[in-house]
Amino acid sequence: MTRTSLSGVACSIARATDLFGDAWTALIMRDVLVGIRRFDELAEDIGLSRKTLAARLALLVEEGVLTRERYQATPPREEYVATEKGREFYPVLLALMTWGDKWYAGPAGPPAQIRHDACGHLATPVVVCDDCREPLTVADTTQLPGPGGRVGPGTQLLGPLIAARGEGVPEPVTAQNPVRSAPS
Repeated sequence: MTRTSLSGVACSIARATDLFGDAWTALIMRDVLVGIRRFDELAEDIGLSRKTLAARLALLVEEGVLTRERYQATPPREEYVATEKGREFYPVLLALMTWGDKWYAGPAGPPAQIRHDACGHLATPVVVCDDCREPLTVADTTQLPGPGGRVGPGTQLLGPLIAARGEGVPEPVTAQNPVRSAPS
């Protein structure tokens, strides 16, 4: 079955899901970011067919999420290393892990824990506001129109809903716009 590409949808979630929307890709990224980087080790750990693994890795390299680096000259052997783009996917995995730990860990508890090396404590990842450091939840956030927003495939109803929320709303305070403008 051919998958419909979401790359043209004016939604960052849709575009990211286009690349990371299957479980295998997320598990590949989990392994690479934790330290399993060689093809045979990835295949063994995840239990994925070599053909499917090769296709997912090729796509991640093509998208600039992973790079191949030689670790042995004779015979030539390479491993997969996360680029900056790939390393920045880690908080997404942590958010999925936190949600999974809460709802699916089972009676034994979470299968892994995260230690924050800077302070040495076990941490529960939380998405917070970059300004006030308060947690962000669906109850205390509002999506407003962004400069790349538009109505189109995948945003037929959502686009106008978000656009309407921005009508008459003063511009938010940001680093680029430190002073809130008055509504017109």
